[in-house]
Amino acid sequence: MDTRKEMDSLAIGLVTLTSFTWGLQQVLLKAVSADMSPVLQIAIRSGIAAALLAAVMMYRQEKLFSDHTWKPGLMAGVLFALEFFLVGEGLRHTTASHMIVFLYTAPIFVALILHVKIKSERLTPIQWLGILVAFTGISIAFLWRDVHSSTPSAPNMLWGDLLALTAALFWALTTVLIRSSSLAKAPATQTLLYQLVVCFIIVSFAAIALGQTHYTLTTAVVSNLAFQGVVVTFGSLLLWFWLLRQYSASQLGVFTFMTPLFGVLLSVWLLDEPFEEGFLYGAILVLLGIFMVSGHARIGGYLALLRNSAARIDR
Repeated sequence: MDTRKEMDSLAIGLVTLTSFTWGLQQVLLKAVSADMSPVLQIAIRSGIAAALLAAVMMYRQEKLFSDHTWKPGLMAGVLFALEFFLVGEGLRHTTASHMIVFLYTAPIFVALILHVKIKSERLTPIQWLGILVAFTGISIAFLWRDVHSSTPSAPNMLWGDLLALTAALFWALTTVLIRSSSLAKAPATQTLLYQLVVCFIIVSFAAIALGQTHYTLTTAVVSNLAFQGVVVTFGSLLLWFWLLRQYSASQLGVFTFMTPLFGVLLSVWLLDEPFEEGFLYGAILVLLGIFMVSGHARIGGYLALLRNSAARIDR
């Protein structure tokens, strides 16, 4: 039986803070990409976070790994590594704002996968409409390109956007795996450690294989790695897995739609990325679709309340 709690003020505050942090991370990766490739940044920050997490777990005398979780843990780590490798590689071709919006289509893929996998997770009409709206937005963002824009060339940006969408799919697969395996009952620290260690190994090898190990060690790069390793990858992900075990995943998903909003605003503010007309319209539809898919229960409740109110007025 699912014993997860309904959202309360603590959960809302924590998920808002997490969403802001996640919206900032793509911006920071892009900001110092001229001095260190995003793929190498992701590998290093994963190593930093894994070392910190292992130290905390040993201090608490927690098991780093266990017999009944290591197989799904390794699989979750591979999916996690693929997701963030694609994020890092995608940021070389597209803007941070594009990456953030397309990456956070993950709830759409989660809903579709669960619809097929679990009978109790069948999509409602509101969710199907939300999926249609979201994919319409994705199509507009992909196809409506401003030829006079100062952003990367269309072929490169299309490739980067496609990598972002594929990363979203891997994120969705990771979420479904964690919910449907022994990791659902494992400590959040153990689940995260599997992912960080495997991500560090795989993405490090990827950076070496792709020749992306060159860097210039500036103050901005060092500060960025410290923030991403300690706050983003260690703190926020650990908090997110704890929230997933305590509260309804679908309700948490409603609030994470704030992440791309934060991300786009921060990209425009900190990186001077332009608001492309086609992308702006597409992003609005994508966010609306995500909200409909993740918040279908609340939307349905509001609609039922409106129908009941209208019925009472008619009497």
